[in-house]
Amino acid sequence: MTVSGAEAFYEREADDRFLPTGYTRGPWDAGSQHAGPPAALLGRVVEQRPDGRPQMRVARVTYEIMRPVPIRPLTVTTRVLRAGRSVELVEAALTPDGGQEVMRATVLLIKTAPDSVPEVSPGPRVPGPGAVSSQQFFPVPWDQGYHTAMDVRFAAGSFLEPGPATAWMRMRVPLIAGEEITPLSRVLTAADSGNGVSATLDFQRYVFVNADLTVSLHRHPEGEWVCLDARTMVDGAGIGLAESALHDEKGPLGRGTQSLYVTARG
Repeated sequence: MTVSGAEAFYEREADDRFLPTGYTRGPWDAGSQHAGPPAALLGRVVEQRPDGRPQMRVARVTYEIMRPVPIRPLTVTTRVLRAGRSVELVEAALTPDGGQEVMRATVLLIKTAPDSVPEVSPGPRVPGPGAVSSQQFFPVPWDQGYHTAMDVRFAAGSFLEPGPATAWMRMRVPLIAGEEITPLSRVLTAADSGNGVSATLDFQRYVFVNADLTVSLHRHPEGEWVCLDARTMVDGAGIGLAESALHDEKGPLGRGTQSLYVTARG
């Protein structure tokens, strides 16, 4: 397993090739990444496309998570599926060295023109991060990982309480070493945590893994903090849905949803 020692989630080796660090490690498998950092990586590569148009902004990203993302060097590929005047559709895929494609994103971009229409967006709906204190993740058996790279503050609930929860999250390290964190990267790094934030079943007794993630944004994010006001619903047949209202300190900015495979451990 090749791991960079950079103080970031990834180190860039080429325009399309990235070396993960230990900060990408998820809580369940020492050799696999939390899905948040690779989701943000795909979004960042789409933002940086040489043929990208500056007036186009990401409105929706849908991820298919085919298999766990290993902590190995990763190559990202992109292709334009549709390049319209007002709407653009781009696909980005993530493949580890010596492996199969592990994650694919379909990104919808919409043309923007500042101050061209009236803004209709509510103000703050949840207590801000300054009104609550930091909390630890649930116990994780290794010292470095996603759980140490993220600052988490709960306005309601916690990782150790089942049921709906409201958590503010902030990246402690950059997505890519030596590169500025973009507002989109902050949202995408956090959004995959909705399932864990709002877990309704006991971690020790049940597995509830998301096979996808969709993030829709009606407004461009602002600031360092992203809030997930999250809840999870589970059907007795073994399918669940985690839904997160996404906020920054200005107010609501979008939603995230995750389809869950749910089963008893063992």
